[in-house]
Amino acid sequence: MPCKRPVADETGSEALKHLKIDDTSSDSDPSDTEPTEHVTDAFLDTICRNSLDFDFEEQCSVSLSTTNIYACLVCGKYFQGRGQQTHAYFHSINDEHHVFINLKTLHVYVLPDNYEVMDKSLNDIKDVIQPTYSTRDVMRIDDIIGHGHDLMGRPYTVGCVGLNRVKHTSYINVIIQTLAHIRPIRNFLLTLSNLDKRPPLVHKLSMVVRRMWHARRFKAHISPHECVQEIVVLSKGRFGLDKEADPFELLVWMLNTLHGMVRKKKTSVVYETVRGEMQVATWKVQDMLQDDMVEDVEATILTMPFLALSLELPPTPLFTHPSTDDEDERANIPQVALGTLLQRYNGTTTVETNGLVRQYTVTNLPAYIVCHVKRFTKHNMSEKNLTVVNFPVRNVPFGDLLHVHGSTSVTYDLVVNVCHVGHQGKSAVDGAVLTEFEESPFFAYVRQGENLWFRVHDLQVEPVMPQMLFLSDSYIQVWQRN
Repeated sequence: MPCKRPVADETGSEALKHLKIDDTSSDSDPSDTEPTEHVTDAFLDTICRNSLDFDFEEQCSVSLSTTNIYACLVCGKYFQGRGQQTHAYFHSINDEHHVFINLKTLHVYVLPDNYEVMDKSLNDIKDVIQPTYSTRDVMRIDDIIGHGHDLMGRPYTVGCVGLNRVKHTSYINVIIQTLAHIRPIRNFLLTLSNLDKRPPLVHKLSMVVRRMWHARRFKAHISPHECVQEIVVLSKGRFGLDKEADPFELLVWMLNTLHGMVRKKKTSVVYETVRGEMQVATWKVQDMLQDDMVEDVEATILTMPFLALSLELPPTPLFTHPSTDDEDERANIPQVALGTLLQRYNGTTTVETNGLVRQYTVTNLPAYIVCHVKRFTKHNMSEKNLTVVNFPVRNVPFGDLLHVHGSTSVTYDLVVNVCHVGHQGKSAVDGAVLTEFEESPFFAYVRQGENLWFRVHDLQVEPVMPQMLFLSDSYIQVWQRN
């Protein structure tokens, strides 16, 4: 039903006479000529919140321009400008949709009369477009975790929001979920000011994280389209949409890139959170064979930082007992404890590779430890080690396991567990028919509060018991220091 223009009484007519009509063009700044009065308007009844979706790129649906964009609050489409001869102006006349909001300034206007509207009922829309958090909100956000509700009344867990998959980008979704649950990085992105002046990747990632932790969303899911697009462009195609890439490589790239964009005086909240330090002692095998006293061979010792600990799985057995139809296929899969894999970095275990013997000693534990379980033997992820890694989720004594001097009593709790589902990797470009899990092979277990766990697989979010975490093929783990 087309919306009618409201008939103003004498008081309203007098008010409209004093309004300053703005002929803002599509290329000018709408703040140059502001209306002299702010009024409420009967056209607000035509706003349809179910049609609004602000997750996508701010781009005019007609001219494809990305400057001076307004969203129609009736149909949700984006248009450029609000002055005469602009696409928003013509849309208001042709479709009789009259209420528009500037996506940068959050000012609301009625077109084609071109006057600004100030009404408290519009605050929920402004909060969805640009969620803001005070320092007090961030300090309390983990203590008041609960359920939000979308416009349809459907509940969702704040912070555990499903992310829409753009083609083959489940590996990007799990990394966004990971960064959103590393508390110092999350808090930094939630309270970051002057987003428009920040690098595009920081801006887009901050907006996704803010919307994930917003309790009054219109929809119970988010489309990280802009953030994904920025990752593809900034990485120069290294991480794309056509096939699944390695999420661990993306995580390391994201941490280093974000550090370079937000660092101050050679440090940043990123490195302060996840970067540790280790000593690497190196011997040449040839020198050790020539010297009868191996202890006398001098080692080359280097001190280097690390962002993650790579854990080598034992080789897959060549021969296994064939399983019958009645047996569980996982019964023949080998298992290994997390503590066994961490012995590589305890300062006493030696590793021989390429004619060199190395010994790793962790000297400084970060606030958050990232563990990378090396399951794939090739860069194209075509061969996978299915060994099950067993681990507790609380109070793991990393300081004792790694023999870190002065930190033997330090324990860590698991906060994120990124897993891979499936056997040998397939690619859509191979022409194979992929199942739902093969098209989206990565998902994440994330912890909310003290002991609530959720399985987030793109748009699917479901609660799980902590005892179920180790049954999946863990690939990336994030541990928080107690």
